[in-house]
Parts: sequence; C-alpha cells; structure tokens
Amino acid sequence: MSKRRLIISTTLSLGLALSLFACDKNQDETVNAEEVTTSPAEPAAEQPAFTDLDSVLAGAHRGDNAKRDGQRHPKETLEFFGVQPDMTVAELSPGGGWYTEILGPYLLGQGKLIVTNWPTSHERYGASAQKFVEKLEASPELYGDVTIAIAPTSADEPFEIAPEGSVDVVLTFRNSHGWYNRGQTQQIYGAAFRALKPGGIFGVVQHRAAEGGDTEATSKQGYLPESVVIATAQEAGFELVEKSEINANPKDTKDYPGGVWTLPPNLSGPEKDVAQSDEDLAKHTAIGESDRMTLKFKKPG
Repeated sequence: MSKRRLIISTTLSLGLALSLFACDKNQDETVNAEEVTTSPAEPAAEQPAFTDLDSVLAGAHRGDNAKRDGQRHPKETLEFFGVQPDMTVAELSPGGGWYTEILGPYLLGQGKLIVTNWPTSHERYGASAQKFVEKLEASPELYGDVTIAIAPTSADEPFEIAPEGSVDVVLTFRNSHGWYNRGQTQQIYGAAFRALKPGGIFGVVQHRAAEGGDTEATSKQGYLPESVVIATAQEAGFELVEKSEINANPKDTKDYPGGVWTLPPNLSGPEKDVAQSDEDLAKHTAIGESDRMTLKFKKPG
C-alpha cells in the first residue's frame, strides 16, 4: 500500500468538487484525453531532487510528454500566471495529467495541488479517471498529497472547487470550449472565482477562434473567440490583468472538418474511425498545435 495519502472529496461540505471533461471526437468535451495514453518513465524509488521549475521540466518522469514543451511552453506559461512552489493551485480538468506532471513535483513539499476528476464509476469516462488516480498513486515521490475533487456530471449541480478564498491560482488548459458546449462555462468560472483568495489569479489557456464568427459553431470545433472568454470571466467577477501570445500559432487555419482535434497531438481524421491520409498528416503536423489565447485574470481585493 502506498505511503502517500490520496485525498478524494465527494461532498460539497468538504468544498472540493469541479467538472472534468476529457476531450474526445464528440466535440462537446475538452481536449486532453490523448494525454491519458501517455506512459511516463518509471519513477525513482526516492524523491527526485527538484530545485526549481527547470529541474521539474527536465525530470525523467515526464517521458515523451516533454517533447510537447516547444509547442505548449509550460515554463513561460506558468511564469506568466505567477505560479510559485509554495502556493495552493487548482488545476481544472487535467485529462491525463500533462500539466499535473509539472505542477505536482513543483508544489511538492511547499505548496498544495488540487485537481479534478470524473467519478471512477462513470460509464463513459470512468476508466480514464481511474488511470489518472493510478498515475498519482504510483508516484508518491512526485505528487505527494494531491486532492482530487470529484466532478459533478450535470450543469445544474451546485459545487465548489475548494473552500472559499483558499486558493492562490486556478488554472485551466484547453477546456473552456467543452464547458461552453455543455452550458457550464459560467458555472465553472464562478466556482473558480469563489475558490480564489482576494487578488488570486485565474489562468486560462484556450484554443482561439477568429473574432466575429458563430461561437455556437466554432465551440463545437474546439475553438472560442477571445472576447467570449474574457466576457465570461468578467461576468464571473474577474478583472483581466494581461494577455500573452506565448501559445499563439498563426499557422493554425481553424477550418478543419474534424475541428481542432485534426492537429497534433490528436491528429484525428475528418470522421470517426477514419485516419488522416499521409498527405494530411504531414500538413497538420507541420502546422503544429492550435493557436491559443493565454489570459491572466485576477479576483479583485
């Protein structure tokens, strides 16, 4: 039995619940499911000597996930959001844990990490949720005591991420279009607002649609206009602090029949169970990952 204590909350009285929606080709979910299949290198028996963010990023535990750093810019992104190792951080909808592999070791020993997860009994996503739990349990030397907030499965369920005013930073990576499609964006952004301390930061990375388009259509392709995300956050009570083009990609044409999932890392075909042609694979691989907005909000106070 692991020496690590995995804390899992299932009730609102514990103040820890949040929606997690893993990406798939159904386009009403978020774009992280591919990460579930990533198999990191076997962890060392003893805690690695992580001294700063650079050492975490260079850690052998990240395996092939580190190959995505050139397109996801984790160091620049986390520094932009002001994440420090002694903070309490909530990561919303981590999928297979691409960013969890960075945040867990970075916060270990000084800070606190809260993540969200589907119920492992969920008919559709329970298996992926269980893999994520097992990922954490297998490496206590990397993650320590991570709190998993069990996700509600409908938009009308009241929930909280954490006790009000207890979190320094809330982060979401490439999830907001899924919440928009399910009518949950304001629900989740509102929960982030309540969880944060006054002056706390809400960091959003999201696939970016062109302004002026039909949001109902682009969201189903995985993209949202930046103005829509900003307006939603402001409606929840946040103030926009700063924008960054860290994760911009002008090569992304955003017009793929299969949506953003056409691009890496999914490289999905235009229809379910239909693979891309070699020509399309080469073209979309050359484009790289999506054009993404990177927005820093603050809870006033």
